[in-house]
Amino acid sequence: MKTLLILLTAITFVAVSTDVKSADTNTVSSTVVTNNTPPTANAPSVVVNNSDICKTATSGAVQTQILGIASGITITDENCERIKLARSLYSMGMKVASISLLCNDEYRVFDSMFMAGTYCPINGLIGNEAKEEWLKPENRNLIPQGSFLLNKEVIKPKEQTKSDEEFAKFIFMAMAMYIGFPILF
Repeated sequence: MKTLLILLTAITFVAVSTDVKSADTNTVSSTVVTNNTPPTANAPSVVVNNSDICKTATSGAVQTQILGIASGITITDENCERIKLARSLYSMGMKVASISLLCNDEYRVFDSMFMAGTYCPINGLIGNEAKEEWLKPENRNLIPQGSFLLNKEVIKPKEQTKSDEEFAKFIFMAMAMYIGFPILF
């Protein structure tokens, strides 16, 4: 019994001494401030309010954690400018100059006028004289790129070959089978 009492006393002493040492605390308090967000890149507003200006505005911005970039530009609409200049020339009585200006558009106006039989003016010539001038070999470099006159070839009808006939039969049979009619060839 004496040993049991000594043992209990030893256990109690160890438990009390460790509880006293663990009762010591170290408290640290701090405040974290998070109101310093990085600035953002704002795209500038490029305003074009006048309808008489042939320009379009665009802007954009990119922001990363380190760097922000913003830019704005205006884009010129060349077709709009060409139409406005042609209208101005026409209103001043310079009809041939107005049409000549429109004929300088890529190839659309040039081709449509050629197909209509009203040829674009060239070297001060109009009408059939202009047509003859455009068709001269030395003036081929003046024809707008992409025009059918530069690629003019006589298109011959394609002769049907045996493979074309067989393909036509195949398509006919496939369509007949699709709708459910048995056809024997």
